Amino acid sequence: MKRTFLFSLYETPQGKLLQTLEASYLKRSIMVSCKQTILQIGALGWENEFIDCSLYQKYSILDAKGEGCKESVKIFGKSYQLPVQSETVDLVILPHLLEFDAHRFQTMREIERVLKPEAEVIIINFNSLSIWVRLQFLWNKKMSRSWKGHFINRTRVADWLKLLNFEILTTSEFTLDSILTTPEKFKLGKRTYFSMAYAVRAVKRRYTLIPLAPAKAEPSRLVVVSTGIEPSAQRLKKDD
Repeated sequence: MKRTFLFSLYETPQGKLLQTLEASYLKRSIMVSCKQTILQIGALGWENEFIDCSLYQKYSILDAKGEGCKESVKIFGKSYQLPVQSETVDLVILPHLLEFDAHRFQTMREIERVLKPEAEVIIINFNSLSIWVRLQFLWNKKMSRSWKGHFINRTRVADWLKLLNFEILTTSEFTLDSILTTPEKFKLGKRTYFSMAYAVRAVKRRYTLIPLAPAKAEPSRLVVVSTGIEPSAQRLKKDD
């Protein structure tokens, strides 16, 4: 997993703006309490801009180099083989990780495994349709040589989440001046081609199958009540 391109991009003027937008987005999106467990896969180095790691004592960062905010718990491991117990995490954050992960779908399976039912995942990726990101290869040869990843379009991410029983809550686009957030599915428009990155916030659903058993025939509970009223024909015969 090589994310050199990501950190080189953050050093550019546009990249610094993207970093500011992503930090603002993550700060608003982290809705779990400080006593709950958060797992970030892939360090950024500027986690303190969107979360107080000293307050969230169960904030863990899985990174091969052990980087990230000093107050967080460091985990050394592989994203596709998370050394975490099943259904113990309340929130997983993936900031530009899947694009550089050769085992990205297996990583998604691992995330589904460690998340609790009704827990959430936040995914941030580069926009594969972005004109600005594509032009970085032409403007900066050093940056283009450091690229060791694959662009992942938003449709594929949505398909993976659906396959793993996740429900998309919101989708966001990071443009040069703002963040556009919409509920559920992405909406294509002019912003799609000018946004630098996109984000998806989804919740893990747990569906319980209820077995259907054949209905048993029960004895009739109808009661015949005698009212003492006789039909008029029978009463006439008696009178004769």
